[in-house]
Amino acid sequence: METIAVYGSGTIGSCEATLIIGHGLPCVVIGHSEQGLERCRRAIEQNWDDLIAEGLAAGKNKEAALKLLTVTNDPAALAGCTFVFEAVAEGTEQKQAVYRAIEQYAASEAVIASCTSSIDAEVLAKLAGRPENLLIAHPFQPVHMLPLVEVVRHEKTADEAVSRTQALLEQLHRQVVVLNRSVPGFLVNRFAQALFRESIYLIEQGVTTAADIDKAVKYAMGMRYASIGLLEYFDAVGYELESTIASNVYPDLCDTKEIQSLVKEGLAGGKTGQAAGQGLYDWSQKDGDDFRRRKQSPYFDGVKEWTMPE
Repeated sequence: METIAVYGSGTIGSCEATLIIGHGLPCVVIGHSEQGLERCRRAIEQNWDDLIAEGLAAGKNKEAALKLLTVTNDPAALAGCTFVFEAVAEGTEQKQAVYRAIEQYAASEAVIASCTSSIDAEVLAKLAGRPENLLIAHPFQPVHMLPLVEVVRHEKTADEAVSRTQALLEQLHRQVVVLNRSVPGFLVNRFAQALFRESIYLIEQGVTTAADIDKAVKYAMGMRYASIGLLEYFDAVGYELESTIASNVYPDLCDTKEIQSLVKEGLAGGKTGQAAGQGLYDWSQKDGDDFRRRKQSPYFDGVKEWTMPE
């Protein structure tokens, strides 16, 4: 059994820790400031309170889980850890310093699983003293709820590191996909950027609105691909019909390689999305608690599989 740590006390780190202790496993979280550690503790407690509010956990589960948690600024607490999720900011200098600390204090065989969403696995490998033990295990928000994790190898990743990562993630009731090499965006963010690009283009062209695009995706694509696979659907439609559709649609798809005007104008005007209160939507008109719940609601049933401590 792996002895697990999370290096990073932000949103991803706190959710990873919630997932780990939610399966009855001890977890050490390493941060870098007292303020950050306190935010991490509050976030983990909020995650548990949300689960309790939905009837997915009880107060006794929360209490028992929190007893399995160690939150500290001291990397020496990594002693004996055999698996470390790295969840620090997206900067190579910071990540290299973290890898050095992990390699200094954790077990020599420790796997380092980076939660990066944007840095190439080959770049990360060059930052590590033992690159064979490093790979990417990219989760999705909210990390403790959404089950998919993209595991990305680099040229020197050891097969044992991949198999140990898959085994641990499956123990945590995650769904794992493995990429044999790193590509920008991995899988999910690559698909998402294609959809974002086309959606922004259609709004700029005056074809439709953000709300109607979201409705189309939610009630057609979202519902369809919740039960069958994208490429299962492709095969079901058949190559002949799909080729006809592609011949009609491909020439008209957005193929810009630049950030679009709508987004540039939002950046310039401070209308940058939910945190700013205005983006494609006016967030002052939306219920923040309702949105947080809707982000998690498709994954509630998955929490019932957790082996929660009592």
